Amino acid sequence: MLNGRFIALGVTGSIAAYKAADLASKLTQAGASIDVLMTESATRFITPLTLRSITGRPVFIDMFDPGTEMAEEHVEIARRASAVIVAPASATTIARLAHGLAGDMVSLTVLATEAPVLIAPAMDGQMFEDEATQANLAALRERGYIVIGPAEGRLASGRTGPGRLVETETLLGALKQALGRDGDFSGRRVVVTAGGTREPLDPVRFISNYSSGKMGYALAEAARDRGADVTLVSTVTARPCPYGVRLVGVETVAEMREAVLAACDGAHALIMAAAVSDYRPAERAGRKVKKGPQEKSLALEKTDDFLLEVKGSIIKVGFAAETDNLLENARAKLKAKGLHLIAANDLTAPGSGFGTETNQISIIDAAGEVEEVPLLSKYDAANRLLDRVAPLFEKG
Repeated sequence: MLNGRFIALGVTGSIAAYKAADLASKLTQAGASIDVLMTESATRFITPLTLRSITGRPVFIDMFDPGTEMAEEHVEIARRASAVIVAPASATTIARLAHGLAGDMVSLTVLATEAPVLIAPAMDGQMFEDEATQANLAALRERGYIVIGPAEGRLASGRTGPGRLVETETLLGALKQALGRDGDFSGRRVVVTAGGTREPLDPVRFISNYSSGKMGYALAEAARDRGADVTLVSTVTARPCPYGVRLVGVETVAEMREAVLAACDGAHALIMAAAVSDYRPAERAGRKVKKGPQEKSLALEKTDDFLLEVKGSIIKVGFAAETDNLLENARAKLKAKGLHLIAANDLTAPGSGFGTETNQISIIDAAGEVEEVPLLSKYDAANRLLDRVAPLFEKG
């Protein structure tokens, strides 16, 4: 998504300017070429040398630099940029952009580009909540700029409130979403499930499984990066929801059923990456079950197979996590649930178990044909699966 892209990074006069170094570093590590643009005020908070050392590329500050090799730096940078992100964006820069004023390299480049523009405000809460700042941000949104944040928390002034620059991962997520808005999933609504459901025994204990939700979250992120409008129906996980993805939190199979059926109304694809419990306790105790002197037995009942309730022309993709007879069991599940595709993975294979950062899957289509996908990161494995989903949109 970012490899080989030209990203123009605007840094303005905010105490949060030091965070631009982390963003520039992450973008560079992802293979992007970064053109850093700074206002004079920004250089009071972070040195151009720092950002040049991170990116290995020149930093542009002076609008009238006679030594440049480019006839008009801001125009050349604006033309080659895949996206422009201003992070942090001070109240002054936001006001300039809202009123079309070009008084520095950042505002010049933003006004000259036709690429997506992302604005990440960072300032004291009183400045952010001021009527003028809010009007300026509203004007930028109306013009098609993407405003990210700010986050709430402790500010440099010592106060607490809105005004913090959002975290680097959020900025990267917003950037990827902007770059992928015209991708092959553009205009498609995709529902993804993730995590292991929990069926309570009493207020303290529950029956669950080892699913971490990582594969589902990777699928949600990959679909977003390809332009999809994504709803993620997830149980409790330790991972933050990807930026731009709509999160619906659930715990039990019954809750997931309700959320999935609602989300699938009008959706184009459902990808069931969650590990859904097959059984639940026949009875739930209202109070904690105390230890007794004798052994206890637990009566279980089957949960609803709600995937069979999803009707219409929606594309349905399932997962089969197996320890034996991988392809045979996956094919049986594919047929029984009326799926278009199923991704089968062997839990005993190195790197493919629950909680890993990688996965090795076998993609089986409705005709029973198998595509073997090698061990990849879960994000890359997700994209391989989405490569198979994309052509089905036209057939459906």
